[in-house]
Amino acid sequence: MPESWIVVAGAATAGFLIGSINPASIIARFLHQDLRQGSGNPGATNASRVLGLRWGIIVGLIDVLKGFLPTFLALWLFDRSTAYVVGLATVLGHVLSPFLRGRGGRGVATSLGALIAVFPWFALGTVVVFGVMLWATRWVAGSSIAAAALLGLYAGLGPLPDPVVAGRVWGICIALIVIVRHYDNIRGWVDRRLV
Repeated sequence: MPESWIVVAGAATAGFLIGSINPASIIARFLHQDLRQGSGNPGATNASRVLGLRWGIIVGLIDVLKGFLPTFLALWLFDRSTAYVVGLATVLGHVLSPFLRGRGGRGVATSLGALIAVFPWFALGTVVVFGVMLWATRWVAGSSIAAAALLGLYAGLGPLPDPVVAGRVWGICIALIVIVRHYDNIRGWVDRRLV
């Protein structure tokens, strides 16, 4: 960690604020569209439904970048521990955006961006798992949950660079955020199976 906790807190605050910027809501407002349609979620998947696939892809790419850039800069300027703090703060900013009164997306794309910064090869693996699951099920939420579960498993059991404990805690936290944010999807899937 950098010697000054003020530096870490400042970097985390910057990451949180960057994560809080919601491109789906900004683009929807520009296009005079309402993201409360569809799932109501201000993220890339719902943007694809409401605004069209092209805009959904653009939103997804911006969300990945806003997770990647702050985390990568923290890793480059400071160290891996600071990058974990900043990456987590960025994801939390995305899902709990103060600009949206505590609302936000589900954190999938932003988490992927942070993951690319700290574990690039494993990030590729999660993208492959997501893609295979999406091809097999056509279910974006389920594919996101599977990728997050894989991250949690890898963080808990896989080989990680030093500091290992910080990496494990970070990966499990990111995985849990994504899974918890998909609670409604999980509950809906369970309810359908019980009918």
